[in-house]
Amino acid sequence: MTEVNKTLFIPLYGKAKVSKQGVIMKDSYAEKIWEEEGFEFHGKSKWLTYNMAMRAKIFDEWTEEMLLLNSDSLVLHVGCGLDSRAFRINKDYSNWIDADFPEVVELRKKYFSENEKYKMIEFDATKLEMIEKLPDAKVVIVVFEGISMYLKNQELNAFIKVISEKYKLVRMLMDVYTDFGAKVSKYKNPINDVGVTTVWGIDNIETVLEGTNLKCKAEHTMTPEKMINELPGYDKHFFKLLFTGKLYRKIYRLYEIGN
Repeated sequence: MTEVNKTLFIPLYGKAKVSKQGVIMKDSYAEKIWEEEGFEFHGKSKWLTYNMAMRAKIFDEWTEEMLLLNSDSLVLHVGCGLDSRAFRINKDYSNWIDADFPEVVELRKKYFSENEKYKMIEFDATKLEMIEKLPDAKVVIVVFEGISMYLKNQELNAFIKVISEKYKLVRMLMDVYTDFGAKVSKYKNPINDVGVTTVWGIDNIETVLEGTNLKCKAEHTMTPEKMINELPGYDKHFFKLLFTGKLYRKIYRLYEIGN
């Protein structure tokens, strides 16, 4: 796997750990896959596991909410890694595509099986012709978790532009580093342990929406209080101090995009 592909193991580790711990979310797939495929990396910490799990749970709940409003939509999970969201959420869907690089899809097929509603495809968000080959739908729900920082702003803008042209209604959730967050990540970030040293940030979300009919509909918290309150003992107090203030938002943000 390439260095960028290896970053998929970081959220996998986080979900597996909290699942075993019994907080935030249950993910038996993550537990099994990490046990069989996981490896040592220096950036492991309980704070990392909590952050990764909270992010995943936020994306789960948002996806469920979008499906409640648009049950016949296409769900497109870009850069799905080894995530089990399609099997984890508590909402039915009619068409779900998990998309990632060929070597990731090959590994996914060891643990997940396709069916009439669920497919896995080889996909590169920078190759716009691949978007044109996606199934038609009135509404597309784009899950863009942990991906934006590996794309230059112009690549991300091009992807969003083609998506907005292909689908009448777009619902998208995307986490981003700020420019400051991208700069400081080279000093302390678990992605460094798998060989990734360059990422990109976004200070103004409108810059990647230029030329589209989409807008930023909301900015969501990455660390909801209801999830923090599930943490054991003093962990919840330290987590609030570390990850709920202005400094954290200066590094990392979560945007809902749509029309």
